[in-house]
Amino acid sequence: MKEGDIMIGAQVGRVLKSKNSAFAAGTFALSDAGWSTHSISSGKDLTPLLANWPAHIPKSLALGTIGMPGLTAYFGLLEICCAKKGETVLVNGAAGAVGSLVGQIAKIIGCKVVGSAGSDEKVKYLKTIGFDEAFNYKTVSSLEEALKRASPEGYDCFFDNVGGEFTDVALHQMKKYGRIALCGAISLYNDSVPRKAPYVHVPLIMQGLRMEGFTVQRWLNRYNEGLEKLMQWVIQGKLKYHEHITKGFDNMPSAFIGMLKGDNIGKAIITAK
Repeated sequence: MKEGDIMIGAQVGRVLKSKNSAFAAGTFALSDAGWSTHSISSGKDLTPLLANWPAHIPKSLALGTIGMPGLTAYFGLLEICCAKKGETVLVNGAAGAVGSLVGQIAKIIGCKVVGSAGSDEKVKYLKTIGFDEAFNYKTVSSLEEALKRASPEGYDCFFDNVGGEFTDVALHQMKKYGRIALCGAISLYNDSVPRKAPYVHVPLIMQGLRMEGFTVQRWLNRYNEGLEKLMQWVIQGKLKYHEHITKGFDNMPSAFIGMLKGDNIGKAIITAK
């Protein structure tokens, strides 16, 4: 991006005035207008919220649990990890917008779930939403030992949001023919010099592992399927959500930096007021 550009970002906004019958005044829509209080649209870059959105469900969930993060968790776990009932799933960045949903969806389909997070508060949160095991990777003396204690038999699936050293260690804890979904690499985003790390070839070859990167846009033609399922689970109480809300657009920069540092539990949301 260039200096002066509108910062990218998705938002849920209310239509104030409209000449487009698909988006009547007063309705809510998902927009990619970025960090702005008001915008003008032809309607091509707007997406209506699911029909019959329940009044008791916050519309901001269209940015999180019933939105892109939820879809990322849904398709990443089921289509890339191919998680099945009875398997053990490892999730890092587990208290974030995607990771917290991956763990819960894995529990819904009958998996054992182990989560890693960066504070004791986050670990406590993971236990409240159903994770079988959770640990603070910042305070354990050995990441390898922590992973072994949480699941001595190893892991069938690894949903990786972090990358870096965690991934290097976790690959050696995978079961034969395990699957790894590469969703993010937040530990590496601010590196100015590429890190040197152990080669992944040996565990991948010897354990017959499958590692695949993805972005959720791969399933664009199936978004409605995923959103309807996510909404159903939320209504049924099977999928719990937590929003880290910052009030006021003036606080966007600090909220954004805080998200990259891992300050948030669940989806980081900024409200206009």
